[in-house]
Amino acid sequence: MDGKKDVLILAIESSCDETAAAVVRNGREVLSNIISSQIALHTLYGGVVPEIASRKHIEKINQVIEAALSEAGVALEDIDAVGVTYGPGLVGALLVGVAEAKAIAYAAKKPLIGVHHIEGHIAANYIEHKELEPPFLCLVVSGGHTHLVQVEDYGSFTIIGRTRDDAAGEAFDKVARAVGLGYPGGPKIDKAAREGNAEAIMFPRARVGDSLYDFSFSGVKSAVLNYINGCQMKGVNWNQADVAASFQKAVTDVLVENAMRAIREYMAEKFAIAGGVAANSALRSAMTEACEERNVRFYYPSPVYCTDNAAMIGAAAYYEYLNGTRHGWDLNAVPNLKLGER
Repeated sequence: MDGKKDVLILAIESSCDETAAAVVRNGREVLSNIISSQIALHTLYGGVVPEIASRKHIEKINQVIEAALSEAGVALEDIDAVGVTYGPGLVGALLVGVAEAKAIAYAAKKPLIGVHHIEGHIAANYIEHKELEPPFLCLVVSGGHTHLVQVEDYGSFTIIGRTRDDAAGEAFDKVARAVGLGYPGGPKIDKAAREGNAEAIMFPRARVGDSLYDFSFSGVKSAVLNYINGCQMKGVNWNQADVAASFQKAVTDVLVENAMRAIREYMAEKFAIAGGVAANSALRSAMTEACEERNVRFYYPSPVYCTDNAAMIGAAAYYEYLNGTRHGWDLNAVPNLKLGER
């Protein structure tokens, strides 16, 4: 860093069902990234149970932070700031991470930096793409969010499109449950779709009339449910892999179409995807092809940085730290925090 002192961030993420901690150097270098997943536990219930998630975070968070510091080979006194996700997410889950971060920052006399979860997802791209710098367009697709974001600068964003109903990841989970694949839906649909014919069933591609960049996925989800119910009522067999592939293509087509329209209008030269659904192989492949056709540079994180993790929060916290963002001991969890809010 041009002879300047390295900045080490201890980052904490607990917005949903992953208890995670990481140590990140200068926003781009991950020294440790520890994730304790609760997937096996929530699979029993077919989805995340908020109360159980919160309790598990309480059980795991100290161990995860100790492991992150140990793996990075640093002590708390070496850390320059503590970054933590404070929204959006499940309020009980967020509170565990925020309370822990406040306690550590207070005891160690370190600055506290609250990070927006979506800003973290966007920043995941900085970890593996050292050359990527704003401005660029980013599509954030996860279980709770589908946002098309103009990244103007580090920590400066304009949302140009968002879902009007279900997030893409939410639709994946609901359809996976309906076709008998279970939870978590994203990876299971992705895997099943590889065996299926994406052209077998023509599910609808929703376009939101009054906004070129907004998304709607409740219609395609309902169409899948209606298709399955119709087949069952007629006593007709339906193919799980074909339904998965056709549904996945319907969602992917809309995501790609809206993204490419935005790239054209905003004359973007760089485009990134982020969030859990960004790990989907069909989406990556379709976006790669569409960006190559338009001579746009395309960025995406490795799967481990697509799903919830603390390294991405550490990357985002570093740039907030440089921007002078500091939070007080009154920092609270904000379950419906909007991107760009402070």
